[in-house]
Amino acid sequence: MKKQQLVAIALLVLVAAWMFIPRGDEQVSEEEQPSVVIRAVDQNSNAGESIDTPLVRTLTVNQSDYTQQIRIRGRTQAFRHVMVRAEETGRLISEPVARGARVEAGDLLCELAVDARDSNLNEAQSRLEQARFEYKASLDLQERGLQSDVIVAQQKAAVAAAEAAVSRAELSLERTQIKAPFAGVVETRTVELGDLLNVGAVCASVLDDSPMLLVGMVPEQNISALRVDSAVEAELVTGKRITGRVSYLARAADTNSRSYRIEVEVDNSQNDIREGITAELLVDARDLQAHQIPSSALTLDDSGEIGVKVLDRDNVVQFQRVNIIGDSDNRLNPGVWVTGLNGATTLVTVGQEIVFPGQRVETTDTF
Repeated sequence: MKKQQLVAIALLVLVAAWMFIPRGDEQVSEEEQPSVVIRAVDQNSNAGESIDTPLVRTLTVNQSDYTQQIRIRGRTQAFRHVMVRAEETGRLISEPVARGARVEAGDLLCELAVDARDSNLNEAQSRLEQARFEYKASLDLQERGLQSDVIVAQQKAAVAAAEAAVSRAELSLERTQIKAPFAGVVETRTVELGDLLNVGAVCASVLDDSPMLLVGMVPEQNISALRVDSAVEAELVTGKRITGRVSYLARAADTNSRSYRIEVEVDNSQNDIREGITAELLVDARDLQAHQIPSSALTLDDSGEIGVKVLDRDNVVQFQRVNIIGDSDNRLNPGVWVTGLNGATTLVTVGQEIVFPGQRVETTDTF
């Protein structure tokens, strides 16, 4: 037992001696110890002076005249479209004009049988001659004191009635020929040779497509900016580009859409524009003073308002809100037109995402 105790004591002494013996590889000189230096920053000093001033690229834009345009979706429509109807009852005795045929004002569309209308006219003319003869005889008798004024007045009225009967007979005969009311194209025909037409029956429909109309609906917030005779540019869905002028602006809004009808007259002397084609209209509205800027210069402020970053005379960044009023159609100088800037303005066009209002910057053209 004593022997075991002595061995344990000897092991403890060896372990303690090993722990307190210094080792050369753990010795570190004071020169090798890292030093940390903490410096106090003067609160009155400008910490920003130690940061490099940001570099940005700029563009100077000037105010210029701009004609605001309102974009409208519309379609083509014939200038006039009339259903030509029979004004007398009769049987169709000639081949109606074919659909698609071009007609001039007064051209025959449908011809009805004369029937007894010739005889009625002859009878009316004979009665007129008799009435005139009797009236003349009454005047001769009146001059000799052999005819009363009452009889003379009756004979005069008989002449007037006979003249009216002749006019009615002539009109009835004339209406057997149904004619085109204006120059245009026959769009439909609803009768065939031998058909019996009653009064009001449709012979054919004629549309006047020269000039052609472009029709659309203008939102109520834009109607006050438009005027009759304003210039219009339009592109049909077929790709054809045409121009015209506003010929009509409605005074009352559509009760459902709260928008106003607009009509534009365009030349169609070549008869190459058909009715019902979808079109996109750009209507000239008011003239404004505006700036054309690159669309890449647009940005948002913290409140989500759209605008641009500009430089003042001291090269300090400012945020200026703008209102986009149109796109530039110049492919060589693309961009957008905006209002809200004054005179010559220096825009930040490259680097606007790394600068903020109130910050001083430097400009460069090298990037």
